[in-house]
Amino acid sequence: MASSSKSTGPYAVFLSFRGTDVRNSFASHLYNELVRNGIHIFRDNEELRKGQDISMVLKAIEESCIAIIIFSEDYTSSWWCLEEVAKIMQCKEQKDLTVLPVFYKVDPKEVREGRASYAKGLAKHESKHGKDSKEMERWKEALRHAGRLSGWTLNDGDDESKVIQEIVKDILTRLSQTPFVVAEHPVGVESRVAEVKSMLNLESKDDVLMVGLWGQGGIGKTTLGRAIFNDISKQFDGSSFLANVREKSKDGMDLAALQEQLLDDILFPPTRLVVSDVARGKSLIPLRLRDKRVLVILDDVDDVEQLCALAGKTKWFGSGSRILVTTRDRHMLTPTIDRDRVYVHEVKALEDGEARALLSKHAFLTYEKLESRTNLLNGFSNHAKGLPLALEVLGSLLCGTTEDVWESILKRLSTTPNKKINNVLKVSYDGLEKNEQEIFLHVACFFKGRAREYTERVLDSCDLHTAAGFDTLIKRSLIRIEDGNLQMHDLIQSMGRHMVEQEFDDPRRRSRLRLYEDVLEVLSCSMGDCAVKAIVLELPELKEMCINCDAFTKMTKLSLLILRKVSFQGPICLPNELRWVEWPGYSRQIEFSAGPKKLVGLDMRERNVTGVVKQFKGFQQLKYLNFSKCKSLVRMPDLSCTPNLEELDLKHCKNLEEADESIADHANLRGPHCSFLLSGSKMPEWIFTVDSKVPLVPIDGKVPEWMQIGDYSPVEKCSVSLMVSKGSYKKFLGLALCVVALRHYSKAEASLTIRLHVNGKWRRSRREEFPDLSKCHIYIQYFIRDNLWGDIDFGQIAGRYAQLSLTVRGDVVAWGLRIICEPLENDLWIEILKNRLMDPHVLCEVVPGSADSKAESSLMYEDNSIKTDLHERLQDCQISAEEQS
Repeated sequence: MASSSKSTGPYAVFLSFRGTDVRNSFASHLYNELVRNGIHIFRDNEELRKGQDISMVLKAIEESCIAIIIFSEDYTSSWWCLEEVAKIMQCKEQKDLTVLPVFYKVDPKEVREGRASYAKGLAKHESKHGKDSKEMERWKEALRHAGRLSGWTLNDGDDESKVIQEIVKDILTRLSQTPFVVAEHPVGVESRVAEVKSMLNLESKDDVLMVGLWGQGGIGKTTLGRAIFNDISKQFDGSSFLANVREKSKDGMDLAALQEQLLDDILFPPTRLVVSDVARGKSLIPLRLRDKRVLVILDDVDDVEQLCALAGKTKWFGSGSRILVTTRDRHMLTPTIDRDRVYVHEVKALEDGEARALLSKHAFLTYEKLESRTNLLNGFSNHAKGLPLALEVLGSLLCGTTEDVWESILKRLSTTPNKKINNVLKVSYDGLEKNEQEIFLHVACFFKGRAREYTERVLDSCDLHTAAGFDTLIKRSLIRIEDGNLQMHDLIQSMGRHMVEQEFDDPRRRSRLRLYEDVLEVLSCSMGDCAVKAIVLELPELKEMCINCDAFTKMTKLSLLILRKVSFQGPICLPNELRWVEWPGYSRQIEFSAGPKKLVGLDMRERNVTGVVKQFKGFQQLKYLNFSKCKSLVRMPDLSCTPNLEELDLKHCKNLEEADESIADHANLRGPHCSFLLSGSKMPEWIFTVDSKVPLVPIDGKVPEWMQIGDYSPVEKCSVSLMVSKGSYKKFLGLALCVVALRHYSKAEASLTIRLHVNGKWRRSRREEFPDLSKCHIYIQYFIRDNLWGDIDFGQIAGRYAQLSLTVRGDVVAWGLRIICEPLENDLWIEILKNRLMDPHVLCEVVPGSADSKAESSLMYEDNSIKTDLHERLQDCQISAEEQS
């Protein structure tokens, strides 16, 4: 697809006529009426032809959109007119020039067949050039084709003024559909137009469709919209392309003017329609357009009010109409009652080959010289990452420059974004609320490439509404989710980071720090109040910093601290305002200021320490605690002052021998993150009731209730299966699993694999490894149902029941489990007993969301009276089952 094959030069219309016939009558009246309607027209002045080169006139034809030829009686007597008609017909074929003939008191047959006066005029030129000359053949061929075109015929007595009005109206209509200049170099546009056309279903004229072209700034949405308009607008009764809706309707002031333009583009009224206000426009648009099949393209919409004012309801337009909306915000394309058929096409970045082609076309002169230096070309292409705007800006910047300039520009771009590109991208950020702006800057500075779930947890702890924020950022094309990880275009990330760096020259006054030099400057100097909210410093190799002793305590606004491969001399005291701290591998003791702490997450994995804070006093808000892989840790901390603790990770703490009984009081601890290993030969009683005080039923009958550690014989029974109905499976909440693992002397590490099957078909597996294991370890974990067998389509299963199985293999001495479920009705208990679907003792009923009910579960083994209640209940259900049989 060319940028626009149709001419977009200075002239809208070229008027060709024989002056002696019509200059002072029809041609003059037509010319004046076209000018009155604001149409820029080229009229050949015959008086100026003497001594003049015709090339100027031929160039004007090339630069016009429409050519009007007034074929009058004496037209062919002028070789100049014959040259004009030949050039006009050539441009019709080569440049898609629109040609409109007016047969003024001549029959079209005279023109195309060379009869009557036309024969006389041609005969005069034949005597000069020769009958079979190239000139004569070219002129005759042009007349033959022009005479076959549809136009207007005027005879004696016809109303010339009426015909002139028809011609002017036709030209106004055609000019409104004049193709846009899509792009200087529309690389990759044609294939994308084809994709959108397939969504538009143009063959169907029975309904009204709305299609959204959605994507980030600079991705080519407007370019694609223009190309589609050029390609299909002539298939409709009328069409309108409303450009820059966001800019033109700021504060809602100019929406009425856009409504006027929409109506005028489609209706071509004799006088411009006046829309006094937006409400009036909402009434006028359906009144005038509901019976017309129209194409409307709304470019750069960023507010629902704009959409409501210009295309509020699909029934405003006639059947077969198509509405296209370009936007950065997917929320604009949410279906509603009034717009129930909305399809979304995500406009994506150019492929690598397309990106290189577009860059080379804009930097053409330089690209020719630097063809051998593909590393430079690749450097700029990689920087743009397929963003057309960036490729065009960079290509134009490079055009005509030398190789050393290319290298200098590329180096500069690595630290300073291009201002023109940045300004376009920043529009999406400026339209965000404060919450979303904060989340965006955090992701741009720290969390690109990180897991969505992890980032959401971190930012939620910092009092941000992250789930809603991510949804908005995704819809605004500022971030995307790939395989569960946060991603954003490199240029958008660069824009966000640049915004933070430009907040202030002094890093102490910036909101976020991520560079070593900035962090060192802020922490090493004595300072007053500091504005830094977040520090994330992840170094490739360990560095020790010399900092001021109270550097952190003065950072009263610091809520997020993540440090990797960073060490400090001397003790460190952290401020109580911190919400999230990650400092893996740091070996020194960390303290917090006195008083209540706001900390929500603490990750101190891989620390080489024998103990941690004896008691987490004042950590009322702490939810997430990670001390995994702390190989020297021997005692679990007292967690009695962390009532909101939800996740505790002590995995791979191979020397952990002393547990604190406060762990048993945390009803909120949940899996799969509530997991740890405990070594030693004597286990405390609570170890089997970690998750909601749920006792575990041993699978191997030889294993005593407390899962004897001293029995090192391998487990004979490695699999358990049960049958479930749809009703009973709905009651399942999760599964508590306890495994005793011991490394065989011939192996480097102990491991176990958990496999899950439904009706014999594999669903998923999980593998755990325990390196450097020299003693028996107990592995405890709670899995929610969705992380086990998942959803089961009982409609696709023969019979009423599905068979669930769980297999544990590896270096396993003993293992046990309990299935946690909501309270079962008596008919479900009877069904289980009557059909022997499973061992009833494997089930543990709890009331979801009630810690007390979990603690007081009727299946607690520790209470003898509860045992009796269970026995009696099962006995009653057994009797009922036998009676039913």
